[in-house]
Amino acid sequence: MHPALFFKTLDPKSKLTQCLLCKHHCMIAQGKRGLCKTRENHDGTLYTLTYGKIYSENIDPVEKKPLFHLLPGSLSYSICTVGCNFRCKHCQNFDISQYPHLQPGPFPGNNRLPEDIVEDAIRSGCQSISYTYVEPTIFYEFALDTAKLAHKAGIKNIFVSNGYTGEEATREIAPYLTANNIDLKAFTDKFYKEVCGARLQPVLDTIKLMHELGVWLEITTLVIPGWNDSEEELRDIARFIKSISREIPWHVTRFWPMYKMTDREPTPHHTLRRAREIGFEEGLYYIYIGNIPGDDGENTICPGCGRTIIKRTGFTVQENNLQAGRCRFCQTPIAGIF
Repeated sequence: MHPALFFKTLDPKSKLTQCLLCKHHCMIAQGKRGLCKTRENHDGTLYTLTYGKIYSENIDPVEKKPLFHLLPGSLSYSICTVGCNFRCKHCQNFDISQYPHLQPGPFPGNNRLPEDIVEDAIRSGCQSISYTYVEPTIFYEFALDTAKLAHKAGIKNIFVSNGYTGEEATREIAPYLTANNIDLKAFTDKFYKEVCGARLQPVLDTIKLMHELGVWLEITTLVIPGWNDSEEELRDIARFIKSISREIPWHVTRFWPMYKMTDREPTPHHTLRRAREIGFEEGLYYIYIGNIPGDDGENTICPGCGRTIIKRTGFTVQENNLQAGRCRFCQTPIAGIF
């Protein structure tokens, strides 16, 4: 076990603690764990059970995160532990994210040090490290230690997050965090409560704060038939993103039946097409269709001249017409880190 960050002891006698790492703010009694099952109270001190227990390590295209405006075509060293602070019924990585709820006993994973991850990223030719596959807040202490070393070594750091990180934890890691793709899963509390076991407003607050702190943001919405696919809700999401910055890319991606949500069909192609149109109608510059390889909605379009700047197929960049962060054809600046 490794000492946890961001908690307070509420009662020295009973040892009751409150975890402040994420916005659930769990009250954790002596000997018990929080909602995520990865932080445990011992005599009024919280410990993280995931530090260094790396379950998965892969070299991914950065486009897989998905991040389309951060070093297009580069590789990202991607890591995770088990666990999550959400209980999403449609989770595609539920066997990893829900492991602490599904399996008794100690957590699986290879014992790794932050310097091991940074060295392997450099050795693999990766320009970034992604804390991904499950919610990175779950292994925040390890991610923070790794991010500090990576930052010093010139390696960029990426969160792929549900946006439930606490404010203090967000402020602590922001100086070392280059980018964050945050899932804005829907725009209703009903969805967040019934599908994820969470609330909407904390996610909106984190998105705003990350942007204020200078972290490059991209937003992903998995469009689920019958849940969050109405034109009204999609328009609300687009308007919210624009209220922060019209330059934040929005990824609208295809749902496939998974885990506890096998009662509906995959998202129709025309629904994602319409979502993209709505994004443009609301004034966003960059909207992408995901999980349908070969769709032209994967391409980056210049908001100045309308030409294709970056052509993609799936996670592969086929053509790149960026020059020093500008459109090669009309010299319009393109938002991102290039």
